Amino acid sequence: MSRFRRPPDDGTARDLAETRTRLAGAEAEVQRLRRALDALPVGVVLADDRGVLQVRNEAAGQYSGHAEVLVAAAIDRHLHLAALGRPGGQSVELFGPPRRVVVVTAIPLPDGGALATVEDISERARLDSVRTDFVANISHELKTPVGALAVLAEALADNDDPEVMKRLANRMVDEAHRASSTIDDLLELSRIELGGEAVREALDLCLVVAESVSRCRPAAERRNITIEVEELQPTTVLGDSRQLVSALTNLVDNAVKYSDDGTAVSICVRGEGAMIALSVADHGVGIPARDLDRVFERFYRVDRGRSRETGGTGLGLAIVRHVATNHGGDVQVQSREGEGSTFTLHIPANERL
Repeated sequence: MSRFRRPPDDGTARDLAETRTRLAGAEAEVQRLRRALDALPVGVVLADDRGVLQVRNEAAGQYSGHAEVLVAAAIDRHLHLAALGRPGGQSVELFGPPRRVVVVTAIPLPDGGALATVEDISERARLDSVRTDFVANISHELKTPVGALAVLAEALADNDDPEVMKRLANRMVDEAHRASSTIDDLLELSRIELGGEAVREALDLCLVVAESVSRCRPAAERRNITIEVEELQPTTVLGDSRQLVSALTNLVDNAVKYSDDGTAVSICVRGEGAMIALSVADHGVGIPARDLDRVFERFYRVDRGRSRETGGTGLGLAIVRHVATNHGGDVQVQSREGEGSTFTLHIPANERL
């Protein structure tokens, strides 16, 4: 007998070729599905009927390290429960920084096993928080001027004395301006918060300083306050022109408001390594030591009586803090009660933010 195997007939060869083709097609389909899963921004995890992980796409892969142990634990727990027929999920807060919110959801599959999705909703949560804060803040802050306007209008309607009527009308104008200023500051703060990171463009810092001084000069001149700008060297930074002008204007405006008549407000720019420091110094009332840690909170006022007199909304320094954060910098304050304050805004110089 021949030791050599008889070659397969044409039918067998054709079957083998078709099998290979089907296997190749199936493999290609698996690869397409894998690429599609990896392209999803949402994490997807598949487990068998015991809850043991079988497939994890790229978006879900970031939650497998030690840094994301809370999310990984939630995925394992809910996959196991879903494999037993108990769908569920939870939100996991990661306090960072930066703070993140991740939602894990798991469902059982009809043929056994379970599927979990993992979605980072941090930005959505942040925007919802900003919108909620905006509505709450504007409702709270407008109650006082709107209520005052109603009382003043009633008093004006019941009075025939021209002098009293004039005084009441002036008070109404002041309260209307106060409400308008509050709305403008709230809109600016919300715009900066909702806008996320600052626009990155090369800016001449001299122009930012000049624009801020121009906006504040009329109020300073009414009280004979001099705004002194130290000689500036050409300095280029990367940042958002509108945000930086807003921040520096708020610092200069605050310095003018809380300075004594006839004094000076000083602005200087200096390099500090990879950062540029913009400092605004005044010789006004200063800030008590107990309040230094809170002056950047929205609506926080050191002296509510004086803030009302100067027309402050308590939002200016909160705007400055957000601009500093958006630019990868910070803002600091040094002050002595009765001697004045110096606020310094740090932003990166000539480097990517």
